[in-house]
Amino acid sequence: MANDQKNALIAVALSALILFGWQFYFAPQQAPQAAQTTSVSTPQVDTPPPGAAVEDLPNETPLQVQEGEFKINFTNGLAITSMTHPQAHFPFAETVGADVPVRLEIAPEGQSFRHMSLGTVVGEPNKWIGEDAASGVRVTAYFVRSSMMAIKVSAPKPFKYRLTFTSKEKKLENGQTRYFAYNDGSLHHLGVGDDETADARIHWAGIDFNYHLFAVVFPREQSLIVRGNSNGTMQLFPSQPVPELNIEVVYAKKEYNYLRSLESNLKSAVDFGVWGFFAEIILRGLQFFYGVVSNWGLAIILLTFVVRLITFPLQYKSFVSMKKMQVVQPELTKLREKYKDDPMRMQKESMDLFKRAGANPLGGCLPLLLQLPVFFAFFKVLNSAVELVDAPFYGWIHDLSNKDPYYVLPLIVTGAMFMQQKLTPQTITDPVQKKIFMFMPLIFGFIMKDQASGLSLYIFVSTVLGIGQQMLVFHMIKDKPVVV
Repeated sequence: MANDQKNALIAVALSALILFGWQFYFAPQQAPQAAQTTSVSTPQVDTPPPGAAVEDLPNETPLQVQEGEFKINFTNGLAITSMTHPQAHFPFAETVGADVPVRLEIAPEGQSFRHMSLGTVVGEPNKWIGEDAASGVRVTAYFVRSSMMAIKVSAPKPFKYRLTFTSKEKKLENGQTRYFAYNDGSLHHLGVGDDETADARIHWAGIDFNYHLFAVVFPREQSLIVRGNSNGTMQLFPSQPVPELNIEVVYAKKEYNYLRSLESNLKSAVDFGVWGFFAEIILRGLQFFYGVVSNWGLAIILLTFVVRLITFPLQYKSFVSMKKMQVVQPELTKLREKYKDDPMRMQKESMDLFKRAGANPLGGCLPLLLQLPVFFAFFKVLNSAVELVDAPFYGWIHDLSNKDPYYVLPLIVTGAMFMQQKLTPQTITDPVQKKIFMFMPLIFGFIMKDQASGLSLYIFVSTVLGIGQQMLVFHMIKDKPVVV
């Protein structure tokens, strides 16, 4: 039983280390991709689907649709070149990483895929209509909901289409990596330059980078083939001709509430992972406290305090159980030595000892396991919440989404974890396990040096509050004898 407790405690601690270490140090790196150039006149596309061909790109006319501060620049060849959105924080080009991040190609019935050069039928500040006289393909572009541009394609006969996204691989110091992304009910990331093919019912697809999303949205999900290519493109196309096509284009900061208001499951671009339910609660809590104190760092501190307060009953049971296990440890060691040749008798005597002392071998670790979803949810929110981008705290912390430039927070996190380790009752006698626990704060501190300073702030505050709770509990039970 005692071994079960030791192993469970080791598992709890190592789970956190694996979470950080794997994601930021051991995750598979993208393979280097071949050099590429992308421009309006010479787009790079992968081999088309069977039976299709790409004709030479004709001269294209730049166009713009605008409504208020929302602008989108594209060409009459159905290539989007830039977007302006007041809600976005970073320039469009920095997010997408290409001159032509997406192009729509049409294949009228009996024809091959080609870059169409549509003649303008109607051109207004907030609406554009173009038509291909030869095939009768008509494209209408206009703003919807004052934040997304709608594109409608119609033709006399069913047609095939292909969306080609183009980008370049990039990773920032804060761990933000440029991906192709698509949603078919769940979020999928596709590395730029990866070769991969999938059949999916697509809600949206696009380019995800540095807390921003550029996406093509399907108001009605479409059954499409998704194909990533080694030349830095991702293509989406149906297997059968369609009578018409309706899509919407958006470029926005990945603010959870805003993306949720746009529907089409765009909120999934804020990747909370399997802890989505807890993560949304954590995010709502941060937003609430920010509304009170107008500082995201203080909001993290206040929410951490509330979470610690709510989970205190679990902490109390954990601390009491660890203290009792510490008291019975010498007697447990004697029993193991006495009955080392009789495992059944040793187990029975150990259980009697735990019963007399009121100790539960798993009582110290089960409460910690129950708190792991909260911890992981905090981790996902503080690494995904765009609210922390360029959000200052105090002193030298000017951006809670970036690492501490002077590594002060990781150092004090390490010190706080050492202190907590010293105060925690030691029930472990195995030398190897003792060494693991002894070095764990150092390993954790090393991993934290490259994490968002907001995450370091949360772990530091949570550790300090945990020390305070532990001292309080030990003071409360110090006069209560444990019967051995």
